[in-house]
Amino acid sequence: MDSKMKTIFINKIALFFLLSLIISSCTETYNLQTNTYEEALVVEATITNELKQQEIRLTKTSQFEDEGIKTEKGANVNVKDNKGNNYHFIEQDTIYVSETAFKAEPNTEYSLEIITADGKRFESTKEVLTTASKIESITPEVVTDSKEGRGVRISVKSYDPTNTSKYYRYKYEETFKIITPVWTSTKLVVTGPRELTEVPNSTDTKVCYSTKNSVDILQYTTTNLQEDRVNFPVRFISDQNYIISHRYTILVKQYVQNVESYSFYKTLKEIASSSSILSPKQPGFINGNIKCVTNSDYKAIGFFDVSSVDIKRIFFNYSDLFPGENLPPYYTDCSNKYYWFCFGFSTDPERACMGPQLISDIQQNLVTPNFYDPTRLDYYMVNAPCGDCTTFSSNKIPSFWIN
Repeated sequence: MDSKMKTIFINKIALFFLLSLIISSCTETYNLQTNTYEEALVVEATITNELKQQEIRLTKTSQFEDEGIKTEKGANVNVKDNKGNNYHFIEQDTIYVSETAFKAEPNTEYSLEIITADGKRFESTKEVLTTASKIESITPEVVTDSKEGRGVRISVKSYDPTNTSKYYRYKYEETFKIITPVWTSTKLVVTGPRELTEVPNSTDTKVCYSTKNSVDILQYTTTNLQEDRVNFPVRFISDQNYIISHRYTILVKQYVQNVESYSFYKTLKEIASSSSILSPKQPGFINGNIKCVTNSDYKAIGFFDVSSVDIKRIFFNYSDLFPGENLPPYYTDCSNKYYWFCFGFSTDPERACMGPQLISDIQQNLVTPNFYDPTRLDYYMVNAPCGDCTTFSSNKIPSFWIN
């Protein structure tokens, strides 16, 4: 989903790899226990040809039962080149950010150096910037997939006439417009132990925008093709997914890798897709390019990438691809919940007094009104997200948004 989820994903894979090493020589059934856990530094470092403050993330492997991320705090992080430049990174929240903006230049060697707070020193191999390759287009297309069903396939196309890029990795950031299906111009507020008051509802609760980042490892190679031409399906969205109900945009980043980086991430993905740590397909050693030079027994999981990147964004509306069709179902149930707004015991055998429950549900922001008749004590409510998208999203229009 976001960078936090991606880091958890990578950390779990890294621990999976370490445990595989521990048990790879076993021939008998082995019950995995927490005491087989081995700590390692996890490095997410990609330096690009974008002029910006570059970012590096340092964490530690976590145990399978852990849900949080253990960030490597207090490290001294530097990227150096063979021209005498040193780019120092400072700690900001959960990442390390270069003090000054810089970009990777062609024909220049870069290396990463990390010294942790407890004195362990890590160094990467020297890496050079990969060939630049531009994204030609990003195309949404309605297709029916044999596994996924009907939906939108979003494909990235690029072409390197020099035939030297070959290895590609992709990330995307998707943002979508949300319009609440049961928004009303008034809302109910609790003004007493047994009293509700009708007040104007803000239009700011009607339309929202949510953003999600890719978490999977998305790679493609053209080594088996005569031309260095890419046509890669980077995203598939079911026609029943509410995120494309109105307006949708995707920002795709295309990283050109070298063969070592491609192989590293390919192995990570294979491990992640393995059904069991005791699978016959044991991963063996992941050949990253970062080593601990002060203690060879301490492991580092990660790859220091120096990659050319190209970025492209597209927008589309649901009606562009599915003209005249009903919108996908909203992400949560929006059917009515009936409350009889009375207190005490009901004299109607068909209905129970739901006044206390309605008061509580409104105070906890669990429901919003659809329609009601105070004179009859009839209140029909829906789950709060159906009438107020700010309960799960943001009503701030993104700076890049185009209607």
